[in-house]
Amino acid sequence: MSLDELRTLLDRHARSDWTTAVDGVLISRVDRSDPPAPATSGTVLAVVAQGAKRLMLGDRVFEYGPGQYLVASVDLPVTGQFVGATREHPALGFGLTLEPSAVAELLLRAGAGNAPRAVGGPVSGLAVSRAPDALLDAVVRLLRLLDEPRDREVLAPLVKQEILWRLITGEQGHAVRQLGLADSSLSHVSRAVRWIREHYAESFRVEELARLTGMSPSAFYRNFQAVTAMSPIRFQKQIRLQQARLLLATHPRDVTGVGHRVGYDSPSQFSREYRRQFGAPPSEDAARLHRTSDSASRAPASG
Repeated sequence: MSLDELRTLLDRHARSDWTTAVDGVLISRVDRSDPPAPATSGTVLAVVAQGAKRLMLGDRVFEYGPGQYLVASVDLPVTGQFVGATREHPALGFGLTLEPSAVAELLLRAGAGNAPRAVGGPVSGLAVSRAPDALLDAVVRLLRLLDEPRDREVLAPLVKQEILWRLITGEQGHAVRQLGLADSSLSHVSRAVRWIREHYAESFRVEELARLTGMSPSAFYRNFQAVTAMSPIRFQKQIRLQQARLLLATHPRDVTGVGHRVGYDSPSQFSREYRRQFGAPPSEDAARLHRTSDSASRAPASG
């Protein structure tokens, strides 16, 4: 019954920008299956109520459907698409942003006796599991508050804490728990991920990143690979190419300049890697993106 009510609530409260009246809560309603597109995962819990979503991270593929959830414990460059979505049967999903401070606070309140035990070894930054009834029930109760503005301000934070606790004590609890621990291997990798995102155009040595995270080079490389499914250099390349595509959407005639801005000294290497990533050379893809942007800006407002 929770899944049926979840579909109804998501369909009723879906907005075009995916936002809701509850901070950190997102609702997706997609009525067509577009080709895979690059994106960033954020740190999020995502529950599918109808349809399915497929995410590709490096060489790994994660697909989750009705009654399943995905946890992204690191903000990662992914390629994603909704599968089998139509106007008559749209894909419907719930999202909740996971804040490390909220995880840390909950673990502190739980105390050592009630918090789940740490599991050794690195964890993947993305993981999929079947959603237990208790988690679905809490998600439904949170969404019900969208219809109850008087109660929402007081009760929504409490239900969000319950959802977080269900995650911490659930199958993917190890990854969620590490999100809130400053000295966890996941937190160390997240520190390196942030550095690469902020300095994506700069060259670096793996030993320098390892020093930044306080790990040995071998431990850092092993943990980074486990969390992101990529080497640090390949991760940087993904960020560079995603940023280049964003820039080309507004500067379609400056392919060489965009390539240089994101860190490529060789225009031919930039063009080759861009085509491998997006299926078209940068000049061709930029022209298509610009045409799409122009068409969207000229389209009349609906509703």
